[in-house]
Amino acid sequence: MAPQIDTVAINTIRALSADVVRKANSGHPGAPMGCAPMAHALFSKFMKYNPKNPQWATRDRFVLSNGHGCALHYVMLHLAGYNVSIEDLKSFRQLDSVCPGHPENFMTEGIEVTTGPLGQGISNAVGLAIAEANLAATFNKDGFPIIDNYTYVILGDGCLQEGVAAETASLAGHLKLGKLIALYDDNHIQIDGDTNLGFTEDVNQRFESYGWHTLTLTDGDNDFEGLVAAIEEAKQVTDKPTLIKIRTTIGYGSKNEGTEKVHGAPLSADDIAQVKTKFGFNPEESFSVAQEVSELYAKVAEVGAQQNAEWEALFEKYSAEFPELAAEFKRRLSNELPKELEEALPRYTPADPAVATRKLSEIVLNKVADILPEFIGGSADLTGSNLTRWKTAVDFQHESTGLGSYAGRYIRFGVREHGMAAICNGIAAYGGFIPFGSTFLNFISYAVGATRLSALSHFRVVYIMTHDSIGLGEDGPTHQPVETLAHLRATPNTLVLRPADGNEVSGAYLAAFQNTTRPSVLALTRQNLPHLEGSSIENTLKGAYALKPIESPDLILVATGSEVSICVEATKELAEKGIHASVVSMPSMELFEEQDLAYKKSVFPDGVPVISAEAMTTFGWQKYAHASIGLKTFGASAPYEQLYKKFGLTSKDIAEKGVQVTEYYKTQPVPVLVGKPF
Repeated sequence: MAPQIDTVAINTIRALSADVVRKANSGHPGAPMGCAPMAHALFSKFMKYNPKNPQWATRDRFVLSNGHGCALHYVMLHLAGYNVSIEDLKSFRQLDSVCPGHPENFMTEGIEVTTGPLGQGISNAVGLAIAEANLAATFNKDGFPIIDNYTYVILGDGCLQEGVAAETASLAGHLKLGKLIALYDDNHIQIDGDTNLGFTEDVNQRFESYGWHTLTLTDGDNDFEGLVAAIEEAKQVTDKPTLIKIRTTIGYGSKNEGTEKVHGAPLSADDIAQVKTKFGFNPEESFSVAQEVSELYAKVAEVGAQQNAEWEALFEKYSAEFPELAAEFKRRLSNELPKELEEALPRYTPADPAVATRKLSEIVLNKVADILPEFIGGSADLTGSNLTRWKTAVDFQHESTGLGSYAGRYIRFGVREHGMAAICNGIAAYGGFIPFGSTFLNFISYAVGATRLSALSHFRVVYIMTHDSIGLGEDGPTHQPVETLAHLRATPNTLVLRPADGNEVSGAYLAAFQNTTRPSVLALTRQNLPHLEGSSIENTLKGAYALKPIESPDLILVATGSEVSICVEATKELAEKGIHASVVSMPSMELFEEQDLAYKKSVFPDGVPVISAEAMTTFGWQKYAHASIGLKTFGASAPYEQLYKKFGLTSKDIAEKGVQVTEYYKTQPVPVLVGKPF
C-alpha cells in the first residue's frame, strides 16, 4: 500500500485527468487514470528536474510515448510547477492551447519530444539516452559529473506493436544503455478491444532477447511500494536498459474500467462523480487539487531547484579547472557553430575532376567532423555506399564490446531506417548535438514517420541520402526514388537540398548546419558530376541562381543535382539552333522561396519560358516551369546512361523540348511564375 499522501496524490491525478478530458469533450482518459501511480512515482520520487529552469542540461528526461494519454503529462507538469496552469488544463485541445491534443515539444514547457504516433516516443527515448551517454563520456571528469541523468519513458501496447519500437529497442539493448528505464503500461486494452485480439506475445521475453533487463509488477493499480522498488532496482542495473511490465487497469475507478470504452472518449459526468466519490473527493468540485498534494510537489520542486543550484556551483568549478571544455559545452548548448566551420568547407572550379556528390559529401565530412564535435550519427548499414564515416571517426559503442566507446560519434544503426530517424530526433531533443542519419534516398520512405516529426518538432537533423535518382542505375526501380523528393518538399518545415556539384554540396551542408529549427535532406548522386562554372557556396544558400546570367534569354532551363550539367550541355545545342538559353541551378526550392521578390524575378524574369528537368516525377515543378521533363513511371534496371536516354533526360532531349517550348511561346503569352498577386 502507498502512504496516505501518495494515495491522495495518485487519485488526484486520476480525477484531474478525467476532468481535463471531460472539459474538452475530447481525448483519452483511460491511460492517464491507469498510469497515474507510475507518473506520480517518477515525478515525486525519482526524477531530477527544476520547473523554474526547464532547460537545465542534466535534468532527467521524461517521455510519454503513448502520447494520446497526454492529459496525464499536462497534469504532472501542472503539479510539478511548470508553466501549465489550471486554466491551461481547462483549455486542453483548444486552439492555441499549451495543452494540445498530443504532446508537442515546442508548444509546452516541460515536453521533451513530440509524441502521438505510436512507437516514436520510446524510440526518441533511445536517442535521448544515447545523447546522455555520449555527452557524459565527452565532458565528465573525475569529481565533475556534469552530465548525469536518466531517461524515463511510459509506453503502452500500441507503442510495442509498432515496428519502429522494435528497431530502436534492439539497438538500445546492443548499446547497453543502462540509464534508459521504460515503464510498460500493460493494461491489455487498445481501441479495438482486448489486446488478445492480435497481441499475445511475451513482451518481456522479446526485450530480454534484445539485451534488456526486465521486471514485472502484477498490481500497478495499488502496489505503489512495489512500483517504487522496481524503479529502484532498474536504476541499479547499469549495463542494460530496463523494461518494467506493469499490469494496470485502464480507466481505473471508472464504471467502465478495464474496457475499451474508457480508451478514447471522455467519462460521463455521472461516472466522474462516482470516481471522485470513490476516491474520497467532492463530486461537485472539478479541477481540484488538495493543499497537501500541492505542498508535496512544491517540496519536490524545491529539491530540484537545490540540485540545479548545486550543479551550477559544480559547473563553475569545472569551468575554472577545464575552461576549454566548459566553453565548448556552452557553445554546443547554445547552438553556436564554430567560427572556423565555413572556412573549412571545400570549394571547387570547373578544372577539378568530376566526382559523385556522395563522394563530395564524404570530403565535406572529413573536413568538418573534427571541427564540429556535436555532429553525431551514422548510416543504416550502408556506410560504404553512403560514405558517411570520416577518417577519425570512432564508433559509438559500449566499451565492453571492444568496438568503440560512448565517446564515439559514429552510430551503427543497422538496417533500421525508421528507428534511425526517430533516434536522431531524440538526440536532437537532448540539446548540444547535430544528429544525422543516412541511407539511399528511396529508403527515407521507410523513415518518414519520424522525419515528419523532425519537421514538426523543429529539430535540426541532417538526413544524408545518397543514390538519389535513376542515376543509381542497375539496382532498378525498387531502389530508384521517383516520388520521394516531391513528398519531402511537400512536408512543411523541411529543407530539401539536391546539390549539382562540389560547391553546392558544401553549401548544402552549411545550410543544414545553419538551419537550427528544421531538418535537412541532402540528396546525393552515385554517378560523377562535373564542377560547374558559376556555382558557389553563397549561391547555394539562395536556393536557386543562374549559373551564367545572360541578357534577355529566349529560354530558361532549371534543374537540380545531376540534371544541371545536362542542361548546360543542352544550351550549347540550343545555341546552334539560334536559341539563347540560361541555366538555373535550383538546389533548394525552400531556400529560394525565402528570397525577396526582386531576387526571384531576377532568376525567373517575366516573359521568359522555363523548362524544368529532374530525374524523378515532375510533380511540384508547375510553380517554377511552364514545361517539365521527368518521369511519369517508375525507373528501370540498366546502366544509368541508358536510363537517361530511355526517359528523355539527355541534353539532346532537353534541347528538343526547348525548341518546342520556344516556338510555342512565340505566339502565346508567357504566364508569370513568381510574384503572382494571388
